[in-house]
Amino acid sequence: MSRRLVSLAAWAACGLLGAAALPAAVSTAAETGPTPPARPTAAAAADPAYDVLVFSRTAGFRHSSIDEGVSALRQLGAANNFTVTATEDAAAFTPANLDGYESVVFLSTTGDVLNAAQQTAFEGYIESGGGYVGIHAAADTEYDWSWYSGLAGALFQSHPAIQPATVKVEDRAHDATAHLGPVWQRTDEWYDYRTNPRTTAHVLASLDESSYSGGSMGGDHPIAWCKDYRGGRAFYTGGGHTEESYADPAFRRHLLGGIRWSAGTTEADCRPETGYTTLFGTSGTTGWKQAGPGSFTNADSTLTSQGGLGLLWYQAKAYTSYSLKLDWRQAGDDNSGVFVGFPASDDPWSAVDNGYEIQIDATDATDRTTGSVYGFKSADLAARDRALNPPGEWNTYEIRVEGERLRVYLNGVEINDFTNTVPARSLQQGHIGLQNHGDGDDVSFRNIRIKELGGSTGPREGAITGIGGKCVDVANGASADGTQIQLWTCNQSAAQKWTVATDQTLRALGKCLDISGGGTADGTKIQLYGCNNTAAQKWVPQADGTLRNPQSGKCLDAAGVSSTDGTKLHLWTCLSAVNQKWVLPG
Repeated sequence: MSRRLVSLAAWAACGLLGAAALPAAVSTAAETGPTPPARPTAAAAADPAYDVLVFSRTAGFRHSSIDEGVSALRQLGAANNFTVTATEDAAAFTPANLDGYESVVFLSTTGDVLNAAQQTAFEGYIESGGGYVGIHAAADTEYDWSWYSGLAGALFQSHPAIQPATVKVEDRAHDATAHLGPVWQRTDEWYDYRTNPRTTAHVLASLDESSYSGGSMGGDHPIAWCKDYRGGRAFYTGGGHTEESYADPAFRRHLLGGIRWSAGTTEADCRPETGYTTLFGTSGTTGWKQAGPGSFTNADSTLTSQGGLGLLWYQAKAYTSYSLKLDWRQAGDDNSGVFVGFPASDDPWSAVDNGYEIQIDATDATDRTTGSVYGFKSADLAARDRALNPPGEWNTYEIRVEGERLRVYLNGVEINDFTNTVPARSLQQGHIGLQNHGDGDDVSFRNIRIKELGGSTGPREGAITGIGGKCVDVANGASADGTQIQLWTCNQSAAQKWTVATDQTLRALGKCLDISGGGTADGTKIQLYGCNNTAAQKWVPQADGTLRNPQSGKCLDAAGVSSTDGTKLHLWTCLSAVNQKWVLPG
């Protein structure tokens, strides 16, 4: 059978040609605002019925909470449309029997619980798409079976006494943790693990070792995680030692989310994640700015759109090559989007006219629906529908920008691969923003984080080299407006020291690289001129090494394909020729 259940995202197939979004509407966001009246979210569809095997055999220490765990899982199943078969008989691990279950829960198993044939059967089950949930002492199991340690993510090392601790919730989009706040206070027996799973699994929650005594993982102490493993799905939580855990509504919902994800009824990005910097989280909206009307409320470290049209944009920094991740949720059939690659501006239309929007609205036209690069390229709709969680549930975008290439991942699945070819736009450097589409469009965002993929995003200084290794030079080192820009043997003089600024200008001697008269004709002089923020002074690096002026759509060119000292630079139709290739300071 196909173990992977049909995603609830199939709702999106209905009404794909619904009312189009306002084509250029962007909406704004204030850092905080009055809390709007509660708006009902879409009613969650019931999960398709499925079956879960709960296995609690022990060949070592036996937890007294196993009975409470089995009872809690049965109750969760009865309330959430899955059946629970509980057993301590390892004979259940045959290919034919396992094939009847969407998920297998190891509930505080200990020691060697499966023989070689049973291990092989379980490996085959996972590798054909099965789900695994490990609870607490599932990490104290099968130490000599390396395949299992990879599935569980990490194995038990030691633990201090049962005590309260602060759990830091790192992922608030996964169904196992979306119901929690940024921190979770609870009492349990807190395991230390032999290895840190962060590099092979996606960490959902970790322990604040300063909040309790006896933690020994050096401050980075994952306690719950998920991972895609050899064709299947694996979720683990270190909680669940105590009987009281299984009466705790928050912990029970945590288990339910792990089971639902492992069985394929909900989606999440469970790829390992390291090296990201938070742009919006628990510390508020520092660095963000409103453009246009409307606003976002900020409650529980969650931004929610209200009013509109406008944009909340991150003004503190422009980015060049990066992976942007953020979590989002629609209340119903709502409209929003994420803008990238636009210049700094308090006009929200600047993002529309100069950047690209990754859409959030699953019932719009194909080039304007969730996952599309709005108006330019539709998502792979079949992949999008499989990966998409419905309104009321959280989704995660990764927007990956490298050169002029933009890729969109939804809950870890690539759904769009777009390359910019429009001369007036560029993804090479720009800001990011969240759209507030209009009054009545209710979309929330959490955990906005970014990882730069190489290269500086601030001003860079140094020589610009071109054909023959010669340097871009201000003739005679003169700073008068109109001075010719030329090629010259590199000599480290001030006339060859250029600043690549974040506003897409190239600066030397306190002035800007400029197209004479703002011209667009081939052969137009390139000169030094006082910086004036006009389109004649904008230069955008391209993936092929050229420098393009967006206004004209033409390139910086060394006349006559020459590298002789004194060769004049001018504007010319982009040919990707050797005399149009430039190396900027790193």
